[in-house]
Amino acid sequence: MKYFTTVNDIADPMALVKEALKLKKQPYAFSELGKHKTLGLIFLNPSLRTRLSTQKAAMNLGMQVMVMNIDKEGWALELEDGAVMNGNTVEHIKDAAAVMGQYCDIIGIRCFPGLTDKKADYCEKILVQFMHHCKVPVISLESATLHPLQSLADLMTIEEKKKTAKPKVVLSWAPHIKALPQAVPNSFAEWMCKAGVEFVITHPAGYELCEDYTSKAKIIHTQEEALKGADFVYLKNWSSYHDYGKVLSPSENWMMTKSKMELTNNAHIMHCLPVRRNVEVSDELLDSPQSLILQQAENRIYAAQAVLKTMLEKIS
Repeated sequence: MKYFTTVNDIADPMALVKEALKLKKQPYAFSELGKHKTLGLIFLNPSLRTRLSTQKAAMNLGMQVMVMNIDKEGWALELEDGAVMNGNTVEHIKDAAAVMGQYCDIIGIRCFPGLTDKKADYCEKILVQFMHHCKVPVISLESATLHPLQSLADLMTIEEKKKTAKPKVVLSWAPHIKALPQAVPNSFAEWMCKAGVEFVITHPAGYELCEDYTSKAKIIHTQEEALKGADFVYLKNWSSYHDYGKVLSPSENWMMTKSKMELTNNAHIMHCLPVRRNVEVSDELLDSPQSLILQQAENRIYAAQAVLKTMLEKIS
């Protein structure tokens, strides 16, 4: 595996989940595998769990880690080929990525969408150019459209906690104070559609996601109907895909509450974090035994470790 940007980069997603669960039990079993190897983590956007969990994963494998917040510490990057760089950009991405590839054995990069130009965001120009020019394996630490490390950890968590062979998993849109990317819900949908679960997405009309990721999901616009019999409820806000980047008419009544959860099969609550408490979901649910948010966050370590281990085995 040279690239980890989508579930489609993996031949067998469940095999990778099993590998991550093994590593959770024995995190230092392969502590020599990454000796004398360097992971570069490049951030164009903020991060807490992704940065720390991926660093920890690399350390468990014996890797050295270099971190750069290139949006604050690096030069302004030019993305266009053939550009006459007589403006604000200082360094071309082809040069920056090539240099980083000389310094690092594996590179992880995080680059959010602008949420103004759908075509520009969904072509993943920054991620694609890094993959092309750095010449080493690349991990997406969340891109404009997908967040595969989060989804792998989510699937791990569901595998650990499920009580039936085919649980019902509901992805529910939640209110927020601003427009958010579609990357996490896109990615979660992409992985769930390959996970052998009963997968339902519920959201107000107008918040349909890109069908490239949701074609095998059942879409229900009535939240209460979707929640019936659910075993897992994943809460996440996203802005409109079709009316790109927009927040549509107010939908405060979509906040998840204890009374709504009574419609479920005593379902677990999931959220990728950070979460706007008492906006997206109530405190009483997030702090209840039903909540898996901390388990999801812990599993981010072993999801990243499984991906890094697979890459290291190919380059060692």
